[in-house]
Amino acid sequence: MPGTRSGAVARAHECFDSGAYLAHLRDLVAVPTESQLPERLPDLRRYCDSALPPLLAGMGFTHEVLENPEAGCGPVLLATRIEDASRPTVLLYGHGDVVRGLAPQWSNGRDPWAVTVEGDRWYGRGTADNKGQHLIAIEALRATLAERGALGFNVKLLVETGEEVGSPGLAEFLERHKDRCAADVFIALDGPRQTTFLPELSLGARGAVAFDLIVDFRATEHHSGHFGGVLDDAGFVLAHALSTIVTPRGKILVEDWLPKSVPASVNDAIDALTIEDMPGMPQASPDWGEPGLSRPRRIYGWTSVIVLAFTCGHPDAPTNAVQGRARARLQVRHTVDVPAETIVPALRRHLEAKGFGMVKVQEVMNRAMFAASRTPPDDPWVKRVVESLARSSNRKPNLLPNSSGSSPTELFRQILGVPAIWIPNSYPGCNQHGPDEHALAPLLREGLGLMAGLWWDIGERA
Repeated sequence: MPGTRSGAVARAHECFDSGAYLAHLRDLVAVPTESQLPERLPDLRRYCDSALPPLLAGMGFTHEVLENPEAGCGPVLLATRIEDASRPTVLLYGHGDVVRGLAPQWSNGRDPWAVTVEGDRWYGRGTADNKGQHLIAIEALRATLAERGALGFNVKLLVETGEEVGSPGLAEFLERHKDRCAADVFIALDGPRQTTFLPELSLGARGAVAFDLIVDFRATEHHSGHFGGVLDDAGFVLAHALSTIVTPRGKILVEDWLPKSVPASVNDAIDALTIEDMPGMPQASPDWGEPGLSRPRRIYGWTSVIVLAFTCGHPDAPTNAVQGRARARLQVRHTVDVPAETIVPALRRHLEAKGFGMVKVQEVMNRAMFAASRTPPDDPWVKRVVESLARSSNRKPNLLPNSSGSSPTELFRQILGVPAIWIPNSYPGCNQHGPDEHALAPLLREGLGLMAGLWWDIGERA
């Protein structure tokens, strides 16, 4: 085939250096795709109808904008380029929706719907999460096509517009269009990586289960002088119940929340991670959580639980009364080694055994949270991507068995049966989901080269 791998990488870098990438990113960021706001539904549709298709023009894609099976939710763009049905197919994923712009909270008058370049930082809602990242994948495809004249494999590009609200309708969409979305591997660019100097890939995500602990002794409050010391105190009872869940230094005491075993390949990948301490990020407490585990193992290979909220009485205006009610909301983050459906029943059994049967456990159904997922680190596709990123960067990439955040990975793994690989091109200080979200220009440029090299290598192997 004509062209060279280095030529494809050079073309991808030229897309950045010439300003073409920035111009395209500005067009995407300008569409206020806040999926939390119902009134933004026309903008979600505009992103799929008008913003993305021009980027695919001339690349041999056919595309459709398909309706979301869940009424009132944003559509899905599905673009397809089939070169040879006998060759591998990559399902390339991105999400066009963003969190709320929070315009008044941005510094120095920055506009969340415009890209403001300040040194290496490119500010704008979606520059990091996720418009800037799926744009990298598209422009790298363009560079590879221009250099080789063909990809050497097939591509299906799926861009949804509801990831930031838990991807409503995505599972049904994939079931409904299973044949049209069928592929050999799922590849997505999203999330921050552990360092600014090492490429990275992640193979899934931890899941999350949220629930309320409720103590409800009485509907009314009673005078503290007359009844203090003789009525059950809901706040103390709930506090003591919480103290049976973790030790004073955060070790989890609910045994069935903990992995019975962690695959050796997972621990090996975690132990090989390089993590960069970045300015502005909190320092991990050395003795909080599971004793004997390193910080990476506590984050990526173990279970964690936190108290999201705790209320009793009237915190803003305390009254001299014995409180009859107390409530706490907790969240458990877990890997695939702990099934989500076992977490709440395990806690009920634990509290009953500790004498706290009066504490009600009420699971919170939050569709913004995704299931735990993990592609095996020794999957052949994982090995190919690791080799390609190492070849492009001359550095062994970080390999996360699962990220610490959430993603819809398991939907694709369960419904389509494909290995899933995420290649992040942001960093932890990017302020995604907050004011002043930004991408780092060097990571964007590097990502273009990494992905052009990966697309080249997939085509070469095919």
